[in-house]
Amino acid sequence: MEPILQMKGISKKFGNVKVLDNVDLTLYRGRVLALLGENGAGKSTLMKILCGIYEKDEGGIYLKGKKVNIRNVRDAEKYGIAMIHQELNLVPSLSIAENIFLGREYVRTFNSIDWKKIKQESAKILHELGMDLNVDRLVKHLSVGEQQMVEIARSLLMNAEILVMDEPTAALTEGETRRLFEVIKRLRKEGKSIIYISHRMNEIFEICDDYIVLRDGRLISQGEISEVTRDDLVKMMVGRELKEHFPYESSSPGEEILRVENLTVKGMFEKVSFVVRRGEVVGLAGLIGAGRTEVAKTIFGFYRKTSGKIYLGGEEVKINSPRDAIEKGIMYLSEDRRNEGLIIKHTLKENMTLSALKKISDYIGTINFSKERSIVNEMIQKLNIKSFSPNQKIFRLSGGNQQKVAIAKCLLTNPKLIILDEPTRGIDVGAKNEIYKLINDLKRQGIGIILISSELPEVLNISDRIIVMHEGKITGEISREEATEEKVMLKAVGGE
Repeated sequence: MEPILQMKGISKKFGNVKVLDNVDLTLYRGRVLALLGENGAGKSTLMKILCGIYEKDEGGIYLKGKKVNIRNVRDAEKYGIAMIHQELNLVPSLSIAENIFLGREYVRTFNSIDWKKIKQESAKILHELGMDLNVDRLVKHLSVGEQQMVEIARSLLMNAEILVMDEPTAALTEGETRRLFEVIKRLRKEGKSIIYISHRMNEIFEICDDYIVLRDGRLISQGEISEVTRDDLVKMMVGRELKEHFPYESSSPGEEILRVENLTVKGMFEKVSFVVRRGEVVGLAGLIGAGRTEVAKTIFGFYRKTSGKIYLGGEEVKINSPRDAIEKGIMYLSEDRRNEGLIIKHTLKENMTLSALKKISDYIGTINFSKERSIVNEMIQKLNIKSFSPNQKIFRLSGGNQQKVAIAKCLLTNPKLIILDEPTRGIDVGAKNEIYKLINDLKRQGIGIILISSELPEVLNISDRIIVMHEGKITGEISREEATEEKVMLKAVGGE
């Protein structure tokens, strides 16, 4: 086989911390390479070096056998390397066509932009992806999954020979994922090479030819996917065997914490009713667009209800804002941690304590920095957050560690009810295992949990009960003992 890319002896330091230590990577023409490792293993740093976002400290990059110097993103594009980032890099106020061709517009004589050609080419590439969208639509009006496909279309437009995909299916529906896989197979037949980063093992074994595993910034193993099992890869990634992928603990739910009756937000969902008890995980299942997140955000005060009632501890409450919800003991972990869950330019410490300022302040409202430092360090240790220090900017953490900070922010408010919306999206298998164990710990403390997840195995194996939604309505409730993927999916598509 012919290597199209070789990265040899790549090392990188941030301050005194070595995040990559003499890493080698080989990518072959017309093949898909799975880049695996826990959050913080160095995957994103290695890819950012390849794409010109970071500069390496040591080592060399070779394309088709020739050494190249990639100093910036323009250099990477010149060499035919493109990256689809996990966090979308689109301009919400621009149209689909404007985003796809941003910085690469067709220009006619006298430097006027050929909008007709741009729209035609945008529609053509989206059609190839199985997405027949109006290219004049503003990106801010698209679903997260549709935005992801626009990002993919933008990268494919470059006709890159090497395409890096970082968690490309994290926000896609099952149908969109299938279409993406068909595109990947077509690109592979055309001789394109793909580096595929994902924590979804079923995807790795379906779409990838080769693998490479990093742990703590070092190369652990590389080879062909056909030569390893799922358990082999998990052990390489975490450095130990995981006895259980879903460490569920049964419990005896206590008294009612939350009850919603006929909760309605016009145009989003209607007449939603359910109960959550102390020490219980209630899974909220359904396809994208079913209304699960909208229900969660209404309970949290983000949306104003049109009608219906919300009860906490048996008493009806009025929740008009997230502040009201937090004061009443409700916390919500957003599925969009970058835009709704965290302040990216602030530090780990500032993000973690943002919702619990009363807890770290004295009686006149002044922050007790000693108490803040103690609480933050305790949470860092408890959730195994990998960072250089509590003062590290949040955008410099891996996606999984950012998610752990968002969870810590919820826990510091001492909530009675936590709504976890896609809590393991973009998180590696080891970190997922830690979060599942944390959920068990919260259950033991008597905290009620609503779990929203697009991964059916997660909902089936972690929940005590499952409520299924379809097009803004509840279509059924299934006990843990009776729940199967088939039963949940049938109700999720509106079947009986």
